Amino acid sequence: MSGRVPVTLACWDYDRTSALADGDVRPEGVDLTYLSLPVEETFFRMLRYREFDAAEMSLSSYVISLLDDGPFIAIPAFTSRAFRHNGIYVNAASGITEPRDLRGRVVGLAEYQLTANVWIRGLLADHYDVPVASVRYRTGGMHEPGRTAKVRHEPPPGVQIEPIPPGRTLADMLVLGEIDALYTPRTPCPFAQGRPEVRRLFADPRTHEEQYYAATGIFPIMHVVVLRRDVYEARPWLAQSLYKAFEAARQAAAVRMAETAASRYMLPWLYAEAERTRQLMGHDFWTYGLAGNEAALGTFLRYSFDQGLARRLLGPAELFAAETRESYVI
Repeated sequence: MSGRVPVTLACWDYDRTSALADGDVRPEGVDLTYLSLPVEETFFRMLRYREFDAAEMSLSSYVISLLDDGPFIAIPAFTSRAFRHNGIYVNAASGITEPRDLRGRVVGLAEYQLTANVWIRGLLADHYDVPVASVRYRTGGMHEPGRTAKVRHEPPPGVQIEPIPPGRTLADMLVLGEIDALYTPRTPCPFAQGRPEVRRLFADPRTHEEQYYAATGIFPIMHVVVLRRDVYEARPWLAQSLYKAFEAARQAAAVRMAETAASRYMLPWLYAEAERTRQLMGHDFWTYGLAGNEAALGTFLRYSFDQGLARRLLGPAELFAAETRESYVI
């Protein structure tokens, strides 16, 4: 026997986790089984059935669960980060040409509590004068009918949220003009197919996203990694062991991305993209850990509370296992 503790981790296939998935990085004291699953499947199975010892988790779902029965505890490994100006789509005939035109309109959402949608509503309220309650929300499946929320929460006071009709999808309703806009982390098929009925609200979202970062210093956090609380409480050292392994895998991905001798990825100007990003955001732009990420986490937690999801305003440190909030010094 190796003496290692068996741990099953569900997480998508990222460059920053590939060293964990293929075994090049091994968490101390752990015999890791890495299940590469789509994020929606991972979230659903972990939230509904607690199937895994550890898993990638929607930041929003985690915050809600933490203030409910607290079945999970997170480590500050942020497997997904993304700017979200690019996730606002409108019907081309809706007359919506700028963010303020969203006020009074009907907007589709897969789920109200989705992390990307919390960020979108927050940035629209903070930076574009579109209050959360000024929009009417309709929820349901984007490409398949029948989607329901993974996490239960009370409808926020003053915010109108209703499901779309059975058998309908948000993508089709956007094409037909039955909803005016759609907030989504995934690209809707009609847009990907070049349908003229659907366009992005921001025609050049990257410019707006770069301006947002320059003004705020925030690179939005989408996902954390969680352990089931019973697993963590039985072996608290697992939190630090997994965190160190995620950090080692992240650093390995950063080294690979900087390689110019031979292209690892099918992007001919990846080196130029990496250089441009570092010029704007600094050399180490995708960091893990609590330190240095307090502003992004604090902003999200304020949005979650203001939008009626979190029952109280949490502090960033409250999200994470105590063992991962600080490190020893020699």
